[in-house]
Amino acid sequence: MDFQLDSEQEALRDAVRGLLSKAYDTSETRREVTKQDPGWGDKTWQQLAEMGVLGLPFAEEDGGMGAGPAEVSIVAEEIGRVIAPEPFVEAVVLAGGLVAAAGTPEQRAEILGSLAEGGLVPAFAHTEPASRYELTATGVTASGSGDSWTLNGVKEPVLGGARADLLIVSAAVDGGTGLFLVKPDAEGLTRTGYTTFDGGRAAHVGFANTPATPLGEPGADQSAVIAATVARAQIAYGHESLGAMETALRTTTEYLKTRKQFGVPLMTFQALTFRAADMYVSLELARSTVTWATLVLLDGGDATEAASRAKLQVSKAGRHIGQEAIQLHGGIGMTAEYSVGHYTSRLTAIDHALGDGRHHLNRLVSTLGDHGVVEPLP
Repeated sequence: MDFQLDSEQEALRDAVRGLLSKAYDTSETRREVTKQDPGWGDKTWQQLAEMGVLGLPFAEEDGGMGAGPAEVSIVAEEIGRVIAPEPFVEAVVLAGGLVAAAGTPEQRAEILGSLAEGGLVPAFAHTEPASRYELTATGVTASGSGDSWTLNGVKEPVLGGARADLLIVSAAVDGGTGLFLVKPDAEGLTRTGYTTFDGGRAAHVGFANTPATPLGEPGADQSAVIAATVARAQIAYGHESLGAMETALRTTTEYLKTRKQFGVPLMTFQALTFRAADMYVSLELARSTVTWATLVLLDGGDATEAASRAKLQVSKAGRHIGQEAIQLHGGIGMTAEYSVGHYTSRLTAIDHALGDGRHHLNRLVSTLGDHGVVEPLP
C-alpha cells in the first residue's frame, strides 16, 4: 500500500508548515500568545482561513474544500510540530464535524461557511462534571418541541467555551442525546473561562432555561453522530500528537549530540542512546496505529474501535516520549523556559481529551467477547 503524499497534499503540508513555523518560531513566541486571551492568534487563524485550511473537511456546497481525513491529518500534524494553540481539532474537526453530520442544509451553509472564512469559532459543549468520557448527555436536559427548546444544566470543561461564537451543546432528550445550537448572548447562559495547564482555554458553562435551536431534526437522538464525529476528532488528535512527539524526539536527540559531559557528547553514553532509540520505537508504533485508523476513515467504515486503538497507543507513546525528553535533558528540561516541558504538557492534555488511555483500554477490553477465538499455533 502506498502511504506517500501526492503533490497537492505535499503542497498543503509545506504551506501550513511554513505559516506555523513562522508564527511560532520559538517556544517563547507561543508562550506570549497563550498568555493573552483567547489563547491563540487571531491573525494566524485568519491566515489559515485564507489558505482554505478551516474548510478542508466540509463539502463544497457548504462552503468548504471537500477534502478528506488525509488532508485533516496533515494539518493536525503540522499544528503538533510547533504545538500551535489554534483550535483546529476542537473547532473544525469536532464542532464543525457535528454541524456537517447533523445540521440541516441551511445550518451547514451558514455555520460551516462562516467557520471556513474564519468569521465564526464554534465549540462543542459536551463534557459534564463527574461524567468522565461518556458520549451521552445526562446533566444537561432539553425540553420543548419544534424549534422552541430550552436547556438546563452545566457543562465543564468546555474547550474554548468562553471565546466561542457558537456553542454546540449535547443534551438529554426523550430517547437519547440531542444536539442544540446556543448563541453566546442567549438568556440564562453563563460562561466562566480559565487557563488550562497546557496554555489553552476552557470554560464552565451553565444553562438556566436557555433558549436553544435544535441542530438537525428537533428532538432526534444524535448519539451515533456524536460517536462518529468524536472518533474523527480522536484520530485527528492522534496526528497532532505525532507532530508533537516527533519534535520532542528531535529536540532530545539534538541535545544528546551537542551537550557534553566529562568532555564528550552525551550520545557517547550507550544507555542514553538506547533510551532515545526506545523513544523512536514508541513514536513509530503510534504512527502506524494512527495511520491505520486514518485509513479506516478513508474506507468509510466505523472508526470507533480504530480511534480507541489509536488513542491508547498515542497515550502510551506520548507519556513515554514526553517524560524521557525531560529526563534526558536533565535540569534544563524541568524549566518553564525550555520547550520539551510544553510539548509534554500538550501531549498530556491531548491524552485526557475525549478519553484517556485507561478509558480506551477499558473500552477495548469490554469488546473482547465480540471477536472470535484464534487457535494457538502448534
